[in-house]
Amino acid sequence: MWTALSRGTERLVFEGRVPAAVAGRMRAPAQGGEFPFPVKYGYCAVGETEEGGRVFALQPHQEGFVAPRATLCPLPPDLPPRRAVLAANMETALNAVWDSGAGPGDRIAVVGGGVVGLLVAHLCAGLPGAEVQLIDRDPAREATAHALGLAFARPEAATPEADIVVHASASAAGLDLALSLAGDEAAVVELSWYGTEPVAAPLGLAFHARRLRLVGSQVGAVAASRRPRWSHRRRLLKALALLRDPRLDALLTEEVAFADLPAALPRLLSPGAPGLCTVIRY
Repeated sequence: MWTALSRGTERLVFEGRVPAAVAGRMRAPAQGGEFPFPVKYGYCAVGETEEGGRVFALQPHQEGFVAPRATLCPLPPDLPPRRAVLAANMETALNAVWDSGAGPGDRIAVVGGGVVGLLVAHLCAGLPGAEVQLIDRDPAREATAHALGLAFARPEAATPEADIVVHASASAAGLDLALSLAGDEAAVVELSWYGTEPVAAPLGLAFHARRLRLVGSQVGAVAASRRPRWSHRRRLLKALALLRDPRLDALLTEEVAFADLPAALPRLLSPGAPGLCTVIRY
């Protein structure tokens, strides 16, 4: 029925920038072929089974597939299939919140208002008493933040002394800002993936004096705090349940027919491309 582009990761795949050292870890669960591009990639598919059930699957962009029944996650009855394509990104965001240790009342800064950053901020805003601020240099992200009920700031106006900072801008400038916003002994959770691109991390200045913690978060493993009890399937089912908020439709900003996708990919995955999540219609 639908798939979605996971823009950050799929841009690196499209540009052939998956490092050989992590190629095995970065394979999509049902990937066809080997890196570098071209490969059959993607992991945000919503389809209908032959029996008529609607399911989410970590499958590439394609018109149909055969998959083990255990890998198909049924959609909640009240979740629109089009919105369900956000499940993989929601799963990443949920894992990041667990990795961050964020709790009620915390002051939380999220640097980078892409899909994952917005979902992290959305989840954190549900913590009682939490003060959540989404920070992005693109003024177009402000309207989306407000649609989700989130406070928004440009980098120069961001509130410092955060208890938790989540960085999801995939830029060196964003990482610099994230470290500068952290209060003493705070955690900075790095969600960006840079592929083969080297990134300068400003670990001088007050990084050591303030005893900051830089935490890498990645969805391939369940966060350590939940791993003894949570399977990947349980986490994905919870991500689907968390998508029932209709405000999250604001993250779906463009729709492309599958037949038109090859011609559209260079535009959709270009650096600085406008919009957020592109859904592919079948």
